[in-house]
Amino acid sequence: MRLMEEIARQKDGDRDEEVVSIGGGLPQHVKVVIVGYALTSKKIKSFLQPKLEGLARNKGILFVAIDQSRPLSDQGPFDIVLHKLSGREWGQILEDYRKMHPEVTVLDPPDAIQHVHNRQYMLQDVADLNLSDAYGKVGVPRQLVIKKDPSSIPDAVSKAGLMLPLVAKPLLVDGSAKSHQHSLAYDQYSLQKLEPPLVLQEFVNHGGVLFKVYIVGEAIKVVRRFSLPDVSKRELSKNAGVFRFPRVSCAAASADDADLDPCVAELPPRPLLERLARELRRRLGLRLFNLDIIREHGTRDRFYVIDINYFPGYGKMPEYEHIFTDFLLSLGQSKYKKRC
Repeated sequence: MRLMEEIARQKDGDRDEEVVSIGGGLPQHVKVVIVGYALTSKKIKSFLQPKLEGLARNKGILFVAIDQSRPLSDQGPFDIVLHKLSGREWGQILEDYRKMHPEVTVLDPPDAIQHVHNRQYMLQDVADLNLSDAYGKVGVPRQLVIKKDPSSIPDAVSKAGLMLPLVAKPLLVDGSAKSHQHSLAYDQYSLQKLEPPLVLQEFVNHGGVLFKVYIVGEAIKVVRRFSLPDVSKRELSKNAGVFRFPRVSCAAASADDADLDPCVAELPPRPLLERLARELRRRLGLRLFNLDIIREHGTRDRFYVIDINYFPGYGKMPEYEHIFTDFLLSLGQSKYKKRC
């Protein structure tokens, strides 16, 4: 349905109070938040589900598709632009749009997104933060960037002092399936079989459980996922080669209802996660992202962030419809208060 068909009246471009037909019922006076979205077809299917759109309409939020064949400034007006498209051209379009329309909230800035699309820099802010308090310590696994020449990897690993096994991840996160294909290398010889550019991370035993921490503005939601099993010294001495596996946090089933060892399954302390999320929102300049976190096996308070994903699969997050619409509404109300 066209935007002008959705909005029955508009006051000179100022949507302080518009008459909007909601859910096909009688018009109601609401302060409409118009969200222009530019998403891949896969993202539209997983994110813009009927329940989300219905709840959004009831709250006065309208999702409007952005036509990529037309200039962005000719479309709208928008209160919020929600996007997840790749490519420099699209990034430049958004940057130009932000400069021309500072009143529009773009979720999120392209330059901030690019930062977490490169695994060389992705975890740097977590490492710099070096978060440690009464609730625990959060760090990152030791890692090494290899940009070319696989034959040099064993020597580079030895010089860096990294311990086997090592998780190998593609350097760039470009949205392709290949960028999420990970490998576990058990021995020095197998390292030469890897394909740079990549990042090598020390594998940290974590009881086969990963915590996926979804962040939507100031809201935080944590779910458990099954992960790779621990690797003992005996297994390490017996195994050789490269074991390839898909992105663990997406491929694995939920572990929320599984019968797990409480020491393994216990969620990270809420105050620790809130502080971590608050700091990373500020440092990364992002409001829509998730953290993949593991707890070092045998500890209760030693955590590692192993990946950061921009605009993750929120459709898999419990109650995402309510959390996301409340977030969009808060952004719209904040803008309205500023205009007043």
